[in-house]
Amino acid sequence: MAASEEDDPDRGRRTSGKQTAKRGGGVRTGSRGESEAKRGDRRVSAPRAMRYAAEQLQELLGRAPESVSAVKPTEDGWLAEVEVLELERVPGTTSVMASYRVTLDEEGELMAYERTRRYTRGQIDRD
Repeated sequence: MAASEEDDPDRGRRTSGKQTAKRGGGVRTGSRGESEAKRGDRRVSAPRAMRYAAEQLQELLGRAPESVSAVKPTEDGWLAEVEVLELERVPGTTSVMASYRVTLDEEGELMAYERTRRYTRGQIDRD
């Protein structure tokens, strides 16, 4: 999950609120050279959506996410599943983990989150 600032020049400037609408300081260019602003396409990429979901959830919970286990586009933005260590125990396989469903708008702003599951780190899902 650690990314260098070279990979994401906006990383150090990320703040909450609508300041992010001008992320990057100008008009971004799409794959065919037309501006995304002209096309009305403001959706962040999947890797950025993953980072933004983890960063904003950490800000709200005060706990660092362990991983982002899923990310998928929706009509209005992104839906991500983020795994968080809720209670550290010894041995580590008995630590309590939680899955959070995070909803982001198309610009990567957190709109909602909810805890969907709690489990021990050593637990394996059964179908």
